[in-house]
Amino acid sequence: MAKKYVLGIDQSTQGTKALLFDEEGALLYRSDLPHEQIINEKGWVSHNPMEIYRNTVQAVKNLLEENKIDKNKIEVIGISNQRETALVWEKESGEPVADAVVWQCARGEAICNQIEEKGCGEMIRLHTGLQLSPYFSAGKIAWVLQNIPGARKKADRGELCCGTIDSWLVYKLTGHKIFRTDYSNASRTQMFNISTLTWDEEVCGLFGIPVKCLAEVTDSNGYYGETDFEGYFDHPVAIRGVMGDSHGALFGQGCLEKGMIKTTYGTGSSVMMNIGEEPVLSKKVVTSLAWSMDGKVNYVLEGNINYTGAVITWLKEDLKLIQSAKDTEELARMANPEDHTYLVPAFSGLSAPYWDGKAAAMISGITRTTGQAEIVRAGLECIAYQITDVVRAMGDESGIEIGELRVDGGPTKNGYLMQFQSDMLGIGVQVPDQEELSGIGAAYAAGIAVGMYDRNQIFDGMKRTKFTPQMAKAMQKAKYEGWINAVKMVLTEK
Repeated sequence: MAKKYVLGIDQSTQGTKALLFDEEGALLYRSDLPHEQIINEKGWVSHNPMEIYRNTVQAVKNLLEENKIDKNKIEVIGISNQRETALVWEKESGEPVADAVVWQCARGEAICNQIEEKGCGEMIRLHTGLQLSPYFSAGKIAWVLQNIPGARKKADRGELCCGTIDSWLVYKLTGHKIFRTDYSNASRTQMFNISTLTWDEEVCGLFGIPVKCLAEVTDSNGYYGETDFEGYFDHPVAIRGVMGDSHGALFGQGCLEKGMIKTTYGTGSSVMMNIGEEPVLSKKVVTSLAWSMDGKVNYVLEGNINYTGAVITWLKEDLKLIQSAKDTEELARMANPEDHTYLVPAFSGLSAPYWDGKAAAMISGITRTTGQAEIVRAGLECIAYQITDVVRAMGDESGIEIGELRVDGGPTKNGYLMQFQSDMLGIGVQVPDQEELSGIGAAYAAGIAVGMYDRNQIFDGMKRTKFTPQMAKAMQKAKYEGWINAVKMVLTEK
């Protein structure tokens, strides 16, 4: 019998990947195309939406042609995407009115400050699960409507689409027929009410964004139309899986049940915990939707940390203490066990669970014998300490006992870091043999939706390396208390 394939598209901050999966869910091939990072003199970060769309189509063509794959064997498509990045386009022509405002860009800060001054911040948190911030999509879309000539009037007439990257790709791939987003992406816009599961008219009104310009919210494994990639395919193929990248990674890790938790180690880190079918509102982390599958939603707690893998980059490029990230493991093992150096990487304040934007970075506890190895080890260990802070906060606020942590991302190749993470949390840490977890999640959701994959079996094929706690309890307690004391020294609100 001829093989069938699932096509995954992972549209991330740096580029677009096309991924090909077989009938057993194994990742066979991938093809990547980067896109330009547009940064102006104010530090605003933008992406060209048309470049992202063209790259999506081209990456699929490259994937199939380079690997001599019969395009008629593509059964279904899943899309994962960079979250919070927002754009506005003409409903009729499909032309963007401006470049996309990237999640890293805070140009909507003044708009959020004005809303905060009205005393609406707490209402927004209670409705959307998110602290009022220009990080989320609402402030970005509001900025476009306020600053691009003619955009406000067109929005009021319902002539514009205001959306996230997933809804943009679906719209373009389906020939402007389908304007839909999934629950995971909607929940990160700061406009979606996570209790009523609808766009929140009161919140949208504060940002000046007409609800009629927002996408229809659809199950993450729902129907998003069909595409032939501008005539490249001989017949259209359905898009049946859409998720924000972190949610895709949670699903790809098989964290389908309440209490399961994953951390993605990247430049920063996203810690995400499945809390089941009822929301838990938190002041230390944010509450979002994991996904909606077949009409049933799961909620998550999520904590985002600014500097994790970026600490390693700092050690390499600024301090010149290492030549590559691989050096950190050997140096950490060489460091003096009696040294008590701590690095608190508050280079741009501290995010979850401290939320102190004015905190400054600090190295503490150094002695005359502290050297290269000890400082590098402190840099590595601060990654695990920060993730421990967030995981503990999630356990405390949800009342859910956490049994293990599933992890992904480049730094998970570091055996010292993974063992130290397990020791600090006091639970097992599992590292999968796969790297493309975001794309895997969306592709698996699509494959399950059309009956190609069995939800109860598809995740069993992933091999994992498991780390279990080895450190003596007294030492673990002393080390973590030392970290907490170091953090207290940098907090501006004692």
